[in-house]
Amino acid sequence: MCLAVPGGAEWQNRVRIWDLPTRVFHWSLVALVAAAFVSGTIGGNAMVWHGRFGLAIIGLLAFRIVWGFAGSTYARFTQFVRGPAAIRATLRGNWPGLGHNPLGALSVLGLLAVLVAQVASGLFGNDDIAFNGYLYNLVSKEASDKLTALHKLNAWLVGALIALHLSAIAFYVRVKKEDLLRPMLRGWKERGDQSEESLAGGGFVAFLVALAIALAAAWFATGAWIPVPPPPPPSAAPAF
Repeated sequence: MCLAVPGGAEWQNRVRIWDLPTRVFHWSLVALVAAAFVSGTIGGNAMVWHGRFGLAIIGLLAFRIVWGFAGSTYARFTQFVRGPAAIRATLRGNWPGLGHNPLGALSVLGLLAVLVAQVASGLFGNDDIAFNGYLYNLVSKEASDKLTALHKLNAWLVGALIALHLSAIAFYVRVKKEDLLRPMLRGWKERGDQSEESLAGGGFVAFLVALAIALAAAWFATGAWIPVPPPPPPSAAPAF
């Protein structure tokens, strides 16, 4: 099974950037974060779905982290996470690479970090009504309340980084005349010059490993592995 776009004569003037798993991750994360925001805002019975969306996001984040090491060329962290010199070169317009540039890497890593913090805090949180996070029983009520406060505060940071991300995309489209959306939808862009190389790696075995770890992370987050506490002892019958 090939996870990249197949080659051929019609692809000679195109360079493949984003593999299918990366694109599915990206748009699934967009949909799930939006759904989690809406369900969390509604509250009440929607909190059940808020928790389920959080579990799905945990699986996606685990997949992306593994795929950042085992995926195809432009999905790997080593391809776009660079040092200060590369960031300065990007600011001067001297970054010739494909995929995320070193400055965009800061946005990617920032979003991943705040989303990990968001779902982790949500696992231990509560709404003081009827919904508790899946791992609520592992901490005290005081710790849960603190993590709930962090969860609510961090939601603003998630929103701010998403707004910054969207602003950067709009800047590239309107000012630099570079479309970043269509490559993330179809996986390829028109070849700028013959030195641009299409993605490689990220085969089926790597995909299965990343998928297995993602499913394991989501299952672990459900708390299904936590032993069920024994029922309380029956109350003694009153003596007459």
